[in-house]
Amino acid sequence: ISFLRGVSPRRVAIRHCAPLGDALARMHVAGDDFPMRRPNSLCVTGWRPLFEKCAPRAHEVQHGLAGEIEAELEVLEAGWPNDLPEGVIHGDLFPDNVFFIGEKLSGLIDFYFACNDFYAYDLAICINAWCFEPDGSFNVTKARHMLSGYRKVRPFSADELTALPLLLRGGAIRFLLTRLHDWLFHPEGAMVTPHNPLDYYRKLRFHQSVRRPGELGLD
Repeated sequence: ISFLRGVSPRRVAIRHCAPLGDALARMHVAGDDFPMRRPNSLCVTGWRPLFEKCAPRAHEVQHGLAGEIEAELEVLEAGWPNDLPEGVIHGDLFPDNVFFIGEKLSGLIDFYFACNDFYAYDLAICINAWCFEPDGSFNVTKARHMLSGYRKVRPFSADELTALPLLLRGGAIRFLLTRLHDWLFHPEGAMVTPHNPLDYYRKLRFHQSVRRPGELGLD
C-alpha cells in the first residue's frame, strides 16, 4: 500500500479528479444542516481591500498588474451571484490537502479557510487547483471527471453551471491576491516560501476568454 500525504500538483492524474469531486460533494451534503456559520472573509467583498494594500507594489511582480486586477474586480463585483446554493465549504482544497491510499481517496485536511459560501465556488477553487497542467494549459478531461464525480452525489443546478465561468474567475483572483500579498509582504526569515502569484494570473487570463461552461467541458 502506498501512502501519500496529499498529492503533488505535478502528479495529479485524471483518476484523482472524480474521487475528489465525489468527496467534495459528500462534504457539502454532510454539512448542509450544520447550524454554525462563519462568513467568508476572502469572498468578493474582501478582495478589494486586499488589492488596495498590494496595488502600490504590484508592479514589482509584473508591470501593469494592478490595472488588470482593478479591471477584473469591477467585472466580478458587478456580476457576482447572490442566490446560489450555499453552506459549509472547504475553501482551500488543493492537491496537497487530499490524502490517497493507493487509488482510493482517504481523507481531506486543512480546514483553516472553511467557511460559508456557494458550493459551486468551492468546486471552482478545486477546478483551478486540480485541472491545470504544470505548463499552464487547462485539462478539460480532468474538469469533466471532477464535475461528473460531484454530480453523482449532489446534483448541480442550471444556475450553478451558468455561474461557474465567473466563479472560476473569482477563485483565480482570490488566490492571485492572497499570493500577491504574501509575495510582497513576506516577513524576513519566515520559514514558509511564498507561492508565485503569476501562476494564478495565468489561470485568470485563461478564464477571461471563456464565455460558457461548454468551453470548459462542463455541459
